Amino acid sequence: MRLDFNLPEDVEEVKQKARKFAIEEFNDKTASRHDLEELYPYELRKKAFEAGLVRIDNPWGVLLTMEEFCRVDPGLGLSILASVFGSELLLLYGTDEQRQKYMEPVLNGSKISAVAVTEPGAGSDVAGISSKLEKSDDGFLLDGQKMFITNGTITDFFYVLARTSPPPSKEKRHHGMSVAIVDRYWPGVSVNKLKGKLGMRATDTAEIKFEGVKVPNENIIGEIGKGFYYIMTFFNISRVYVAAQSVGIAQGALDELLNYVKNSGSNEESLQFILAESASKLEAARLLTYKAASLVFQFNPDPALTSMAKYFSAEVANSVTESALEYMGQKGLLSRLERLYRDSKITEIWEGTSEIEKLVIARTLIKRAMQGDQIA
Repeated sequence: MRLDFNLPEDVEEVKQKARKFAIEEFNDKTASRHDLEELYPYELRKKAFEAGLVRIDNPWGVLLTMEEFCRVDPGLGLSILASVFGSELLLLYGTDEQRQKYMEPVLNGSKISAVAVTEPGAGSDVAGISSKLEKSDDGFLLDGQKMFITNGTITDFFYVLARTSPPPSKEKRHHGMSVAIVDRYWPGVSVNKLKGKLGMRATDTAEIKFEGVKVPNENIIGEIGKGFYYIMTFFNISRVYVAAQSVGIAQGALDELLNYVKNSGSNEESLQFILAESASKLEAARLLTYKAASLVFQFNPDPALTSMAKYFSAEVANSVTESALEYMGQKGLLSRLERLYRDSKITEIWEGTSEIEKLVIARTLIKRAMQGDQIA
């Protein structure tokens, strides 16, 4: 049997197109301005849609576009691609009416979506959320608070995870949750932009409050009480994209170091060790990410493998950027590498912290061992 690690021609074309777009559009002046002023890149987003680079019907294309965009500037790249955040929820579980009303405008670039799960007291512990969707005469009333929500102040609507019933027991805290589509401009919805972030400053991040928000029955996604499972399925998808962000960041940092080497003529042994170790880690992260993604895109995700890709790639992004910055010193601090270094940290946190990913991996392996299944 021959394993082919080459990308299909059409996917390679998307990768090269994304690379060219990022180099031309994410110039240092533009990237620095959006980072320093924390501006959302509306015009760049429009151009990316016009170029056909934001298409979730081509998941491999999106994955490689994410990698190439983040290779040049993670803040701008993520801002553009995250404008369709959560659309998979409607693809998998939504009604035709919901897809037509909410998903289609997002996919053609005329609207922006957001996923609202994290709360001040429930980050990685999704089962600990306290937001409530209480039944009313003509639908539901939503009350609660969400924190660190990507696209929070620029979105047109949220996919909100909230409780529709109390958990039946401590062991089943993940039961009784549902996902609702909530319009950004409905009465009772208030948003507050969070500023001064460490990295990814071009992305929009906000605190959201829901106070007596009326949600019609037709805005509930799928079955009542199945929301936790829907969100976990979505995370299995989104985590491979975060892994691709990390791979892109690591590649960008290695690019900066190699450019420094080329211009400075440095060639000492310590530098050679850094280059060899960084390139090896990067290649391992990329292969792991692509393998996890291949299963996700075949509708056969392996949660352990997905968590491996997300956790390991984030670790590599932070390791490679730190090594490059330490070697380049002042030159690195005054270059694009400084942004890459700051942007890398969040990859260890969002869509499940590295600690959570490790728990998923370990528990899956133990479960398979106990069931006598193949471990690897």
